[in-house]
Amino acid sequence: MNPFKGIVAGFIATVVLSILMIVKAFSHWLSAFNAIEGIHRLTGGPLVMGWVGHFAIGSILWGVLFAVLYSRLPGGQGWVRGVVFGLMAWLAMMLLFLPVAGYGFFGLAIGWPVAGLTLVLHLIYGAVLGSAYATLTARG
Repeated sequence: MNPFKGIVAGFIATVVLSILMIVKAFSHWLSAFNAIEGIHRLTGGPLVMGWVGHFAIGSILWGVLFAVLYSRLPGGQGWVRGVVFGLMAWLAMMLLFLPVAGYGFFGLAIGWPVAGLTLVLHLIYGAVLGSAYATLTARG
């Protein structure tokens, strides 16, 4: 277990996720849902706080938790363990963040596609997280 490498892997995965979120925003697909704005509303600060919160959650919270759970997650390869972890992070988002941010459980207050889109994004995040962590920890 290496929490620092978990944070680095979490940062890498959060950058990839952020790029996909920006592409989604520019495509105007599911414009009723914006996780950065949801985090921003919860922090009460300027919009940049939504991005700071997003990176803190993806890099520090999920990165350290992934490092702690890595050896206990099913799957032999890092990316598989990451996908399992991404599924768990998605479920936490569906049951905790979205209701608190006003989107309802599984985002149903604004439409069922939110759950599907965020699932795909979390699985990609998890795969990148797991691959990056496995690579970083293999290097010693």
